[in-house]
Amino acid sequence: MQLESAERTIPRRQALAVSPATLRRVAMFATAALVLIVATGATVRLTGSGLGCKHWPGCQAGDPFPKKGYHSYVEFSNRVVAFFTVLSTLALAVCAWLTRDFGRPGKILATVVFVGTLAQAPLGAVTVYYHLDPRLVISHLLLSLAVLGLGAVVLLESTRLVRGGGAPLPRLARAGGAVLLAAIGVLVVSGTLATAAGKYPGSSGDDRVRRLGSFQPSVALHVKAVAVFGVVFALLAVWAWRNRDRFGWLVRGCAGLLAILLVQMAIGELQYRTYDTVPWWLVLVHVTVAALLFAWTTAVAARLWRPIASNGT
Repeated sequence: MQLESAERTIPRRQALAVSPATLRRVAMFATAALVLIVATGATVRLTGSGLGCKHWPGCQAGDPFPKKGYHSYVEFSNRVVAFFTVLSTLALAVCAWLTRDFGRPGKILATVVFVGTLAQAPLGAVTVYYHLDPRLVISHLLLSLAVLGLGAVVLLESTRLVRGGGAPLPRLARAGGAVLLAAIGVLVVSGTLATAAGKYPGSSGDDRVRRLGSFQPSVALHVKAVAVFGVVFALLAVWAWRNRDRFGWLVRGCAGLLAILLVQMAIGELQYRTYDTVPWWLVLVHVTVAALLFAWTTAVAARLWRPIASNGT
């Protein structure tokens, strides 16, 4: 009887098993959703729609749907996107645990991505209840970026499972990746401070929540962070070019990172030079590209430590 029971259990487990390719596709979808939620969250902030729905999870007491016009619809739409983002990260965590050859650290990391995404809901509610305190808004954004970075790492690990592991990189390259990751962390934190101190800390309608700090000092700090990041990245890119025969993927990764960085710097310069008349959507593009830059940098740095078999690419 026990043998028959065990024989019945094995097919069930096999039926529930998720292939590495499926896990990778789910990871790609979840990572894209995590980028999208940064964009929609920034839209809420920059259009002054943060208090468009003053209750949570419903838009108003006893009614979940928006009825107050433009700002309510913007805020409610962000909550809808957040709901599907939570579902995508839940699917990622479940698939990770059902993928037999996916290591335990990767499974735990996928679970952290889900828990971090789910934690955005109560944090968003607290932010609304405290009338968009800028420190809470910054925490909301930084948590989104942190979860996005972890999602990029899970995507990297799922790709590594599909393609196989590559040859270990030299210690110098791995150290450069760690420093690059630290530099991008300082860059995004200083960027959130500059945005919080700037023209668009929107509240609802014509109301504005207070700014956090002063704009010019915040921008000066951010510029210094960009310079540090640029130097670290340049050193890594030079090393990659000199070793392009062995690590062609790193050259391509650095090229992609450089393209995103140049676009981001151009947008930031335009935003600064037109500060008095800058449209909110330009700031939104700046925030969204920053999320892409952070995710790309995290993936490059992580791959230096967890190389993937090139397979001719």
